[in-house]
Amino acid sequence: MRRLGAEAVFVAQEFSKSSDPEARAKAVVKATTHFDDPKAVLEAHEELGEAMRGLDLRQLEEKDLLSTRGW
Repeated sequence: MRRLGAEAVFVAQEFSKSSDPEARAKAVVKATTHFDDPKAVLEAHEELGEAMRGLDLRQLEEKDLLSTRGW
């Protein structure tokens, strides 16, 4: 987003579900601060270790699906 001109990046609270929330937050800060330095972004990525596990959409309750919410 920074490369597209955004001055800030909003990050969801999903860090609290990771195995090391502090390390994940530091990596995001490093990557967004140095977004124009591919080496720094790669270093931030490599410092994270294993990726956070995703959710299987088929296991979500209907109330949690955005597609079922009307505007």
